[in-house]
Amino acid sequence: MVYNNIGMLEELEGFEIDEESEVELFYTPSWTSERGSKVLVNVDSFGAIGDGISDDTQAFVKAWQMACATPKSVLLVPPGRRYLVNATKFKGPCEDRLVIQIDGTIVAPDEPMNWDPKLPRLWLDFSRLNGVLFQGNGVIDGSGSKWWESSCKKNKSNPCRGAPTAVTIDSSSSVKVRGLTIQNSQQMHFVISRCASVRVSEVLVSAPEDSPNTDGIHITESTNVVLQDCKIGTGDDCISIVNGSSGIKMKRIYCGPGHGVSIGSLGKDNSTGIVTKVVLDTAFLKEATNGLRIKTWQGGNGYVRGIRFENVRMEDVANPIIIDQFYCDSPKACQNQTSAVKISEIMYRNITGTTKSAKAMKFACSDTVPCSNIVLSNINLEKKDGTVETYCNAAQGFGYGIIHPSADCLTSQDKGYFGVGLTSIAEDNVTDRTDIAELAESSGDAIVHTEL
Repeated sequence: MVYNNIGMLEELEGFEIDEESEVELFYTPSWTSERGSKVLVNVDSFGAIGDGISDDTQAFVKAWQMACATPKSVLLVPPGRRYLVNATKFKGPCEDRLVIQIDGTIVAPDEPMNWDPKLPRLWLDFSRLNGVLFQGNGVIDGSGSKWWESSCKKNKSNPCRGAPTAVTIDSSSSVKVRGLTIQNSQQMHFVISRCASVRVSEVLVSAPEDSPNTDGIHITESTNVVLQDCKIGTGDDCISIVNGSSGIKMKRIYCGPGHGVSIGSLGKDNSTGIVTKVVLDTAFLKEATNGLRIKTWQGGNGYVRGIRFENVRMEDVANPIIIDQFYCDSPKACQNQTSAVKISEIMYRNITGTTKSAKAMKFACSDTVPCSNIVLSNINLEKKDGTVETYCNAAQGFGYGIIHPSADCLTSQDKGYFGVGLTSIAEDNVTDRTDIAELAESSGDAIVHTEL
């Protein structure tokens, strides 16, 4: 095989993010085993009732203030109780080695009409933390059913408005989250925003399939983030990665139901979107509406580059592999625009399973800013009751190994755009080798939620 830009291919195949050693985090197997050296701060000691009816917000705030100001402290939410907590900001910086041990259930008020108007998009918001561990067998429950009912996606006569995110970790570094369950969020479940060096493991995210905009884990403006051994089933993207994110590794992910693992959406309202260096390695997606998705709006700018999806099994997924540069999550039709987020150097390797749609692979790219260097290797997608095909528009790339369905519609970068057989390699004399720019800076203090 002759491929003029072998460097790009080697970079995609070799790109790795170390799950453990790259982030300096203290090791705490369990707070109980080190109880003698820890300061226990129990929310019950600050007046929390834990009956699911009484308002325990102030008890949590006071316990946070004590734990945050005390080195080697454990903020404990004890098991066997339900704590009703209103929208609250838990701010750092805190003293060293804070552990947030959630073993009970934290529940949100269920009535949107009574939500704090000063915090319309937040429920439990943690910010400016460094070296903090969130862990436990507890549940964070957003009580989202009334929010979903009032969504414009449930009833088009309702106005489209934002709703709270259950858990946000913002402007923080060296954070670990493990073992928690986050469920029934009002909108997004878990947002990692403006963070560096985050490790999330064994987290369960759950909401009904028809709950609108309930993304599982949403990563924005963050670097060096690893998600592993997580099970996510919601009414929107299991994982969504948006602007200003780089160095994201996802490993051993179960997704379904939901809208799949998505990069984007990017470029809404003519904005700039940049996402680079993302790896999904080992995942099972079942009964999701999308599998591996990159979605951008017309009119945007920026780029998605250096992405590798590999070792993924699909079961009854509607759109297993999809790039959609005509994404339009709007009640009104989106107008055609010529500018677009540039998508290049995308690898799909060892992707197998079953599709619900005839178009098992769909590369719907911009005519003016085509997708380039799409690499397919060992793809085998079947439809239980029919044939499968690949759709391409303005998409350049090549395949090697077994590719089913055939991706002959991918073109060379030659101006003639000739079809590429799977036993040959597309000529590619021009590749954008621009160094990865610095991540786009935040446009403001507010976290930008890209969906309705």
